[in-house]
Amino acid sequence: MRIAVPAESDPTEPRVGATPDTIRKFIALGASVAVQSGAGTKAGIPDRDFEAAGATLEPDAAGTLRDADIVLKVRRPDGADLANIKRNAIVVGIMDPYGQDEALRIMAEAGVTGFSMELMPRITRAQVMDVLSSQANLAGYRSVIDAAEQYGRALPMMMTAAGTVPAARIFIMGVGVAGLQAIATARRLGAIVTATDVRPATKEQVESLGAKFVAVEDDEFKQAETSGGYAKEMSDGYKQKQAALVAAHIAKQDIVITTALIPGRPAPRLVTAAMVQSMRPGSVILDLAVERGGNCELSRPGEVVDHDGVKIVGYLNVPGRLAATASSLYARNLYAFVETLIDKTSKTVAVNWDDDLVKATCLTRDGAIVHPNFQPKAA
Repeated sequence: MRIAVPAESDPTEPRVGATPDTIRKFIALGASVAVQSGAGTKAGIPDRDFEAAGATLEPDAAGTLRDADIVLKVRRPDGADLANIKRNAIVVGIMDPYGQDEALRIMAEAGVTGFSMELMPRITRAQVMDVLSSQANLAGYRSVIDAAEQYGRALPMMMTAAGTVPAARIFIMGVGVAGLQAIATARRLGAIVTATDVRPATKEQVESLGAKFVAVEDDEFKQAETSGGYAKEMSDGYKQKQAALVAAHIAKQDIVITTALIPGRPAPRLVTAAMVQSMRPGSVILDLAVERGGNCELSRPGEVVDHDGVKIVGYLNVPGRLAATASSLYARNLYAFVETLIDKTSKTVAVNWDDDLVKATCLTRDGAIVHPNFQPKAA
């Protein structure tokens, strides 16, 4: 049983799919592990650490992927990766499947068995495998650090002989995993924190972290959550009422951090150009949803936009800005899942196709797209 850890083909992706710690665990399960030279460099893991853990170093992707039974990736494999992966090999990673029909077709035709980690069901057994939570948690933390750097002023109240520095006001929009960590981080840094979300259950979570909850709490709000714990799409009427409340609130804020995402849909537009215009020069908006179209009307992927003195930050791959920590958590997520695909007695790959985790995450198998949510629509 051979496990491969190639370097990511996207030069902007600094994370890696395994660490020396998880490699030791895979070897204990009876696997041999091949790591591409330099795969962990951007995550602060030198080749010698992989070798010390028992991995074999390969000079290129072709050598790393050759004859691999399991391939550990951060991002979906591209054509160059697929050309080197044998048919029926298992590929595990963050596949970003929504709206990627052609990429999924190519992956299926390559004959690989692809598992999309972000489709992991949110059940107790799978908590240790939840890559969305592990990476979003870091993104929420980093968003506050990045916003504070762009803000250029102190966050906590400071009483000095020269006068008092007022505490910064930070507004978090979207209280999922990223939003909650952003609230906690901003509070630890001494800011005055408020937050909003359409899901009623988040109010108690926000207040438990010492922040104030801001929302139109009508009957629609009380039912605005799916059984899976995600936000529902709200009616136009509710959006208008919420927008009016938020617009008045945003005008008083120093930093706004937006984190709102709905799986499979473009990011909801929460901050309009008029709202940006109402903020004081020197204020900052950080849009964590910029890769899905953005929560702010003026955000641009990969850019820091200056709009009349208000900075709109649209950094890409925010978890990757903490590559070492993100890789460590992500590698543990992968190990926890891949371990369930291995027979401990025979030390071979033995996928239980009836396992709920397997059924929820398997995208491609036997040359076809098998996940019901992503199968091609009939002509």
